[in-house]
Amino acid sequence: MHQRIQVILKIPAYQLQLYYEGAVDTVAAKTTDGRIVHFPANVLRSVVQSHGVYGVFEVVFDENNKFVSISRIDHDSQPG
Repeated sequence: MHQRIQVILKIPAYQLQLYYEGAVDTVAAKTTDGRIVHFPANVLRSVVQSHGVYGVFEVVFDENNKFVSISRIDHDSQPG
């Protein structure tokens, strides 16, 4: 059974550069219920936009806590 969490991400493009350069390999994010979770930064590649990664996303992990998918669940988020 998969575990689904909703995370709020506000990562400007200049901070994403640290992930791509290999200086940072983990993202710490707040869930919509207030917890802090960590996951590999490389999972963000499919949701990066020119201004960064902003919005509420659903992250899915399998029963072994391996990443399965990430998808935006609010389509109106902008930086700010």
